[in-house]
Amino acid sequence: MNLAFFVIFSFSLFFLLSCSSKKEFISSDGNKSQINNLFTDLKSLVNKNTQKHDLIKLKLVNDFVNKNIQWIDDKVIWNKNDYWATPMEVLSKRAGDCEDFSIVKYFTLISLGVPMDRLKLSYVKLLADNQSHMVLTYYETNKAVPIILDNIHKRMKRASRREDIKPIYSFNDQGIWLQKRHKLGNKIGTTSQLRLWLDLNKRINKELSTESIKLDFPLIKSASG
Repeated sequence: MNLAFFVIFSFSLFFLLSCSSKKEFISSDGNKSQINNLFTDLKSLVNKNTQKHDLIKLKLVNDFVNKNIQWIDDKVIWNKNDYWATPMEVLSKRAGDCEDFSIVKYFTLISLGVPMDRLKLSYVKLLADNQSHMVLTYYETNKAVPIILDNIHKRMKRASRREDIKPIYSFNDQGIWLQKRHKLGNKIGTTSQLRLWLDLNKRINKELSTESIKLDFPLIKSASG
């Protein structure tokens, strides 16, 4: 996924919340009124807070997603063992697993103007039950101890205060890094190695390729050049 497309998607939440075709992404078994309210509330959050400090943005988005999205296993929602849903799909279902929580937070924060290089999707291990888990991490600098945004422990904390998890690796659209406990490790590859990430981006691209989105959301045209 190139940078131009990434910019396109970072604005796509605005489309979801404003254009007439958003009904296409509403789950057939969901409450349409509640989902429309969710879209409206998220649009308001983004519109009102683009000039705020990053730390305020982190708390607003972390609290919003954790409050409004219900944790449900992929097997129940999608009948698949592992499926990374697009933010459109997660918001429409109002449900997802740990990857989905992290992905929605990631793209919403980019929409709010948080630099991409400060955000990483991080795989960790929950030490209590030896289970894999994903969180979103925020780095004020590459050498800073990251802040963790999590759907289990809902209050944001520095990684140094999360002794319950063991970091494995982190990634964003710029690459993959080994993850040390309190800082980012060496870069070890590109996201072309992550099949689920590639599949997610293909579905995002498909969602954004319809003529109705281009007509109702002119920023997509200008961003794509």
